[in-house]
Amino acid sequence: MNAAVRQSERFRDGPRVVAIGGGHGQAKSLAAIRQFANTVTAIVSVADDGGSSGRLREAFGIPAPGDLRRCLDALLPERSPLGDALEHRFGAGELEGHTFGNLLLAALTVTTGDFVEAVSEACRLLDTVGVVWPATTTAVTLCASTLDAELAGQVRIMATEGVTRVSLTPADARSPECAVRAIKEAEMIVLGPGSLYTSVLAALVPRDLCDALSFSDAKIVYVCNLRQQIPETSGYTVGNHVEALIAHGITPDVVIADTREIDLGEVPEGVILRTCALSGENGAVHDVNLLAAELRAQLG
Repeated sequence: MNAAVRQSERFRDGPRVVAIGGGHGQAKSLAAIRQFANTVTAIVSVADDGGSSGRLREAFGIPAPGDLRRCLDALLPERSPLGDALEHRFGAGELEGHTFGNLLLAALTVTTGDFVEAVSEACRLLDTVGVVWPATTTAVTLCASTLDAELAGQVRIMATEGVTRVSLTPADARSPECAVRAIKEAEMIVLGPGSLYTSVLAALVPRDLCDALSFSDAKIVYVCNLRQQIPETSGYTVGNHVEALIAHGITPDVVIADTREIDLGEVPEGVILRTCALSGENGAVHDVNLLAAELRAQLG
């Protein structure tokens, strides 16, 4: 029996939930969402230009696979040797620095001739609990504006303070139809946690995804980072995070924040704010069980 079917049967009355973002933060969201959702869909930023992902982008002209790999790992039905191999990073030879999961997605893209089909095949092969889609069907470059400069490249943007807006090149990059459809059918859409500009907004700025969100009847929940990310969001409060989303055409219905290490600031009117304990024992990352309980509570 397919893992997605097993999930659907276990939570037959659960909601249809879409998680949008990238990086380790989105993997945490998926691990939480799968605890209560009927269906789980991840829509993932593919703009990374560093490390193994950047090398494979340059070699094969494919979207960055790294954040997709992390989401596949978060949706494994159970641990297995194949699942554990996804995160194996080679430490020597010509493959040094590459993870097996990135190489698997690159190989599937070459053999299928289509990146979206390759990701779909990876979900089938790994029997994932839910589905994973790239935010765009083709390789893109993340671009950013500051008060006095224009930047290109995710790695460079992550190392820059004072970003005011991000966009993609090419500007008309398309999202998979299946990702847009998932947004239209969702009952809850979870944004973050993760790097505000280089993960969350990098996944949200494709035009067709942004348009689908603006017409969605789903409850849109933003999970704020636990602290400032230096230098990308130096000095940011929770309110500044929300203002950045709104400036890009995304207005969340609810913001969930653990404010022990980040100031609240002024959250724009009309946005429901929920402050609560969300961090794990080390205080550095979100606790999956606490996050699952809080997201479930937002369903009413």
